[in-house]
Amino acid sequence: MTPEEQAAIAYLRQSQAIRDRCQQLFDLCEANQLENFACDLSKLDDVAAYVVETTQQLYPDFEVPFHSRWRHFDAGGEARLAALDAVLREMSVTAAARSRLDLAIVSVLLDAGAGSQWRYHDAAVDQVIGRSEGLAVASLRGFEAGCFSSDPAAPYQVDAAGLQSLTEGDLANLFQVSQDNPLVGLSGRLSLLHQLGQTLAAQPNRFGWPARPGNLLDYWQTTFGSALAADTLLTEVLTSFGTIWPGRVAIADTNLGDVWPHPALPQTGPGSNLVPFHKLSQWLTYSLVEPLQTAGLIVNNLNALTGLAEYRNGGLMVDLGLLVPKQAAVTEASHSPSSPVVVEWRALTIVLLDLLGDRVRQQLDKTPEELPLIKILEGGTWAAGRRIAKHLRHQTGAPPITIQSDGTVF
Repeated sequence: MTPEEQAAIAYLRQSQAIRDRCQQLFDLCEANQLENFACDLSKLDDVAAYVVETTQQLYPDFEVPFHSRWRHFDAGGEARLAALDAVLREMSVTAAARSRLDLAIVSVLLDAGAGSQWRYHDAAVDQVIGRSEGLAVASLRGFEAGCFSSDPAAPYQVDAAGLQSLTEGDLANLFQVSQDNPLVGLSGRLSLLHQLGQTLAAQPNRFGWPARPGNLLDYWQTTFGSALAADTLLTEVLTSFGTIWPGRVAIADTNLGDVWPHPALPQTGPGSNLVPFHKLSQWLTYSLVEPLQTAGLIVNNLNALTGLAEYRNGGLMVDLGLLVPKQAAVTEASHSPSSPVVVEWRALTIVLLDLLGDRVRQQLDKTPEELPLIKILEGGTWAAGRRIAKHLRHQTGAPPITIQSDGTVF
């Protein structure tokens, strides 16, 4: 590996690189030099008002929690986490935090889009849930049942051996998959969990023995002490789990994960034409904040992370006219994550989320510290994206652009 390649890999694993490369495409969009989208910034205030209204419906006092996987476990008003917390209270603070990290990590990695047909029946409370919340509850129930642990005496953990022994049938049973209840990307999710198991076993300095994701707590406390910055945490997540992603774009045989080329960016050196998003890794980083806090490790500088380049935030931009497709095929055809359509859509969404965040704060007279992006996403843009999708396409609530998902990106 050359020094230039090393520098490119390190750069593409930083949150600033996401903003930099997305801004490059946004500048081209403003100059009308992108093939698939134009941008109408005159709609910013209206979209911000829609986000504020959505937030007020969900959180009338504007006491908005963090955007993280933890919000989904109690979907439908059911206090599922209370039962988990009762079990974890019997453990030491550190052991309980490791368990919470295990759950967050495996649940986020199973959180790529489920498709519009799939549903999960939570028999414990007789509730049927779809989409991301359904995936969350299914993963929680699987965690409680010890599906990811190789030790029957320690069900509340995720370990390398437990992950590597999972079969597609196990995962299909966990998610209640059938011919009438199809889940998008089941085999991709299984592959991701198998790769996670291999990655855990291959890095004993980070994941300990038995190799568990939650052992990162000990590694980070030793390395960083009592606090670390959110952008550092993201880089740590990308470094720790980088080998789990399907082989896509690589530099010097190093798999880059959720990073994609775009033909409008110049090829002037290693990775110069690549746009990083790291959607699931950032979603995971957001979801690690609260478990780490329970162990006394504070994550600061949260606004260094970007918004999430996924179909709810991106759908909001298209459905409310901030992003204007230039041709009918953008919304009529389906697109792979590597397509220029999807790369542009995601990149422009990242920049617009920052702009929207500023307008939302202006309308609410809040500072970035009082209302960080992690709360605007929750309150917020993600919920508003789902709301407008349901209003415009009430039968499915699907996003305005169709993505060919393999269960590992969105």
